[in-house]
Amino acid sequence: MGAFSFGPGHPAHLVLGLVVWILWFVLLYGGLSVACALVPPESSQGAWNWLNGTMLVLALVFAGGLLMGAWSNWRHAPSADDGKDRQRFLCRTAAAVYLFAALASLAISLPALLLPPCT
Repeated sequence: MGAFSFGPGHPAHLVLGLVVWILWFVLLYGGLSVACALVPPESSQGAWNWLNGTMLVLALVFAGGLLMGAWSNWRHAPSADDGKDRQRFLCRTAAAVYLFAALASLAISLPALLLPPCT
C-alpha cells in the first residue's frame, strides 16, 4: 500500500466527503457564473436549458460518487463481534459523512430544476 492509499476505515474519509462536497459547491457556482458571463442560455427557455441540464448531470455524478464512498465505508465496517471498535466507528462515521455530503450536493443543485440560471 502506498503512502496515499485511503482504504475504507482510513481517518481521511472522515473529511473527504465534505471536501468533495465543497469542491462541487465551488465548481457549481463558479462554473455557473463563468457560463452566464460567456455563453448564457436564452432567457425564454426558463429553467429547462443546457446549463441547468449540465448542472443536474454533474450533480448526479458527484452525488453518485459520494454515495459510492458511503456504501464502501459502510460495507467494510467490521462487525461488532470482531473487537475492532475503532475501525467500525471510523467506517460508520465516514459513511454517514459521505451520505450527508451526497444529500447536500443534491440539495444545492435543486435550484437548477426550478430557476433560470442567469437571471
